[in-house]
Amino acid sequence: RPSPHRAPRPPPRADVGSQVGAQEVLASVETDKVTIEVRSTESGVLQEWFAKVGDTVEVGQDLYALEVGAEGGSAGGGEKGPPPKEDTGDAKDDKKEAPAAPPPKQEAPPKQEAPPKAQPPPKAEAPPKPAPKAPPADGAPRERRVPLSRLRQRIAERLKGAQDTCALLTTFNEVDMSALMAMRATHKDAFEKAHGVKLGFMSAFVKASVAALQDQPAVNAVIDGTDILYRDFVDISVAVSSPKGLVVPVVRDCQDLSFAGVEQEIARLGKLAQKGELAVEDMVGGTFTITNGGIFGSLMSTPIVNLPQSAVLGMHGIQQRPVARDGQVVIRPMMYIALTYDHRLIDGREAVTFLRRIKDLIEDPHRFLLEV
Repeated sequence: RPSPHRAPRPPPRADVGSQVGAQEVLASVETDKVTIEVRSTESGVLQEWFAKVGDTVEVGQDLYALEVGAEGGSAGGGEKGPPPKEDTGDAKDDKKEAPAAPPPKQEAPPKQEAPPKAQPPPKAEAPPKPAPKAPPADGAPRERRVPLSRLRQRIAERLKGAQDTCALLTTFNEVDMSALMAMRATHKDAFEKAHGVKLGFMSAFVKASVAALQDQPAVNAVIDGTDILYRDFVDISVAVSSPKGLVVPVVRDCQDLSFAGVEQEIARLGKLAQKGELAVEDMVGGTFTITNGGIFGSLMSTPIVNLPQSAVLGMHGIQQRPVARDGQVVIRPMMYIALTYDHRLIDGREAVTFLRRIKDLIEDPHRFLLEV
């Protein structure tokens, strides 16, 4: 049976009786993963909505009636003012000439008086104090209730399901970002010119995760009943922010992508997320997740596994911190990384080894080229 969706919400231009054009957005339908726009297939006049805002509709259900080719009112639906009066030549005859004003009387010039003595400048007055806010009236509501979006309901359900199902454990490490930042600073302009996309840190972490997942296949596996399902491919879900909340589109077959291919795919999915145009197919089937709380300033966190996956890598903010190098204290750009994993499937040795592999690759990007 088709999954139900939240009812359409007609925008102001889709009022009943308004003129709509072909491919014009009439409403939006919220699913548990994405928001889908409902567009008019032809131009005409919107006659009727078959669902109200907040109703649940089924896949394939008719949502509206459209009279094709008809002309209706403007989309704004505003009232028209009275028609302007016609301009006729008789308007001059209706006007009466105003009587001429009498000539002003001549007054005698004023007598010259002695100039007044200079007065001291007035003292500057203190600015008035702002009036205190009036207390809320008795009985006035101090809270408001709004329905959860279908997407937010699904996010809450999956996050709570991960806590209830998995034996979650998090291990941490820290990464010196000096070498990766130097490589990016040196080659970012040439990279963007050659590939049409900016070189970020995410591609390096994706490729490092691919190498670590291939070394530790249990992190890329999942428990399926009484079996373990190992995947010989790497589809990485990359958590991105959208106007509707956190979404996790999937970068497919990362083991076959170059740095440029990863950056191009992430850029494409990010634009779709910001426009609300991600399809359901873009967000299902991942085998591993990377989330970057550092873009919001997070220093450290314990990410939650995205079911039915078994692990999630958390990136965080880069901070200049003192570290020991060759017996000396130096200042380096450091990032904490975290791996939350399902301890039912992944042992601590595998999780720590996985995170250490990512650390080695990020701190020495030459390892990507040499595959060591």
